[in-house]
Amino acid sequence: MIPRFFLQSAVVLAAVFAVIGNPSRTAAADSGKPQYYELRVYTTQSEAQQKRVNDYWQNAAVPAYNRMGIQPVGVFTEMQDSATNKIYVLIPCDSLEIFATIPAKLGADAAYQQAATEFLSAPKSNPAYEHFESSLLVAFDGMKHIAVPPPEKKPNVFELRTYLSPSESKGLNKIQMFESGEITTMKEVGLAPIFYGRTVVGPHMPSLVYMTSGENMDEHKKHWQGFSSAPVWKNLQADPQYKDNMTGMIRILLKRTSASQI
Repeated sequence: MIPRFFLQSAVVLAAVFAVIGNPSRTAAADSGKPQYYELRVYTTQSEAQQKRVNDYWQNAAVPAYNRMGIQPVGVFTEMQDSATNKIYVLIPCDSLEIFATIPAKLGADAAYQQAATEFLSAPKSNPAYEHFESSLLVAFDGMKHIAVPPPEKKPNVFELRTYLSPSESKGLNKIQMFESGEITTMKEVGLAPIFYGRTVVGPHMPSLVYMTSGENMDEHKKHWQGFSSAPVWKNLQADPQYKDNMTGMIRILLKRTSASQI
């Protein structure tokens, strides 16, 4: 029997799927289709909770998602260790249809249910985490799929940025700015972007979210300096059509956990 949690989640996801649209069933094979990303953020209150969340993803969830053909799954935590570190999980899906079927597939996956039993049934007196937030993002046309750095350039620093806009039109304007040169320039200066996404559903709207990476903190800073001094960026920044398209930024430095495939 599929647990009520998964049935309820499936109903919610199906509703989101119906509202946003019905993408082609062949989206996974069509390189022209943008991916969708679920970005989860787990709030924890102890190192023990952080370990339980990471162990769950490493031993139960990541293998289950991979069996569905969903990969790579990124699992990160904040750069500076503390008892309240958050865990960030990035899940790429080739279509909304695939995203909507995840809860039912997890509910029917016997290997997942066995591996995740302790985590899913954690009691109120000893919760596995405090809570988690989930955002649904759609990839930019300027970079439609997640990008994993090659093994020889495996980064140790990941920077997650959320850009807030004053209106939906201004948010789209900021995305246009990215696609008019920012993305290309970031790649050229070595910022090694992992993904770019517009927030479809989430706690901060309207907004966009993206992740860059670097070999280490010093190199990462150098790459950002290269971007800041790039003529393309300076021209975009001075272009009046892109004026006032942001109201703020949330910047978080992350490192991968043992559960991460990125």
